[in-house]
Amino acid sequence: MEALNIAYDKSVELLEKCSTPHGFVASAEDITNYKRVWTRDGVICGLAALASGKGSLIDTFKRTLETLASAQHPAGFMPSNVYYKNGEAVVSYGGLAGRVDAVTWFIIGVCQYAHYTGEKLFFTRHKDVVQKCINLLDAWEFNGKHLLYVPLSGNWADEFITDGYVLYDQLLRLWALRCYYQFVPSETLATKIQEVKRQIEINFTATKKGEKYHEKAFTEAAIENYMPCSFNPSGYRKQFDAFANSLALLLDVGSEGFKKKILRHARITQKEVPLNLIPAFWPPVKEWDKEWDLLVNNCKYEFRNYPYEFHNGGSWPMVNGFYGLALLSMDEAEKATETLHAINYANGLKEYGFYENFNSKSSVPNGVRYCAWSAAGAVLLHRSLHAGFKLLM
Repeated sequence: MEALNIAYDKSVELLEKCSTPHGFVASAEDITNYKRVWTRDGVICGLAALASGKGSLIDTFKRTLETLASAQHPAGFMPSNVYYKNGEAVVSYGGLAGRVDAVTWFIIGVCQYAHYTGEKLFFTRHKDVVQKCINLLDAWEFNGKHLLYVPLSGNWADEFITDGYVLYDQLLRLWALRCYYQFVPSETLATKIQEVKRQIEINFTATKKGEKYHEKAFTEAAIENYMPCSFNPSGYRKQFDAFANSLALLLDVGSEGFKKKILRHARITQKEVPLNLIPAFWPPVKEWDKEWDLLVNNCKYEFRNYPYEFHNGGSWPMVNGFYGLALLSMDEAEKATETLHAINYANGLKEYGFYENFNSKSSVPNGVRYCAWSAAGAVLLHRSLHAGFKLLM
């Protein structure tokens, strides 16, 4: 237990180092792009702040949300990130494509903060911003059939090959709507939540009956043990998305039997790689795969998605934090504890480097050091295991 507490204290210490007057920045490393308040990173760090119960970190979360709310685009979408130059805010809404998950994470963040702090007035002050986000998500269905259509590079896996009806984004929307319902309940919203969940189950699981978006492609994909990462008019992407499938378990999406299949598949995948950290997407895309050309050209600056690295099969402590929460939700506390130990070991490598991700074949660290959400994944899981913290789901 002493080792767990030391690792926990190191994680909290890093979140404190990533706290600024404008909110959480992505890393304590002096790298320009990471010295910014990112919506998804900031909210995930904020959830860890709530879990920690530490007032200074919770205050940083509040500032994060206020920074993001002040930078909402008139059309309703939320910033990918915000940084300050000569005292003026500089806002990015995305690079090669906008970030759909910035909208859903923001809704989740505002609701989680207001729920756990009891500051209902905070939600009220930001209700109009949140409502614009809700309306925009409806528009991004494009066809009124309850699933979002996401561009390539449109979420956290911004250099991977998911696009169209991306599982991760559908689940984040479901979570966001459920959170919003806690503050603005209505029969219309309750029905919408049910329809979104139903369409996810119909189109991503092998057990829910109903008219699928793409029956032919679903049949050809023949995936029975987990939810595939995405599909578009040309067919399904069959990689196992650990983040998305963890969210599915946390949100209780799918039948009990199917959720157990996901868990079994996740465990098998986890055992295939060193460090005992489940990869973000598995299996990785290789040079001889038909998707390789799409992958290798989907980057703005430098290519990072070599097989077993980054999104392409790399293992992320942040993702494993949510995977551990999913294990806990399935009454697998022992396995969740093993995952926490694995996260802490990885975060502790190279004098607590808190690297962004790891090569899932060689275990070599990749990406930026002192990555805030690597610490956040550990804090969330630690406090959920040892302090009974539970996210509003």
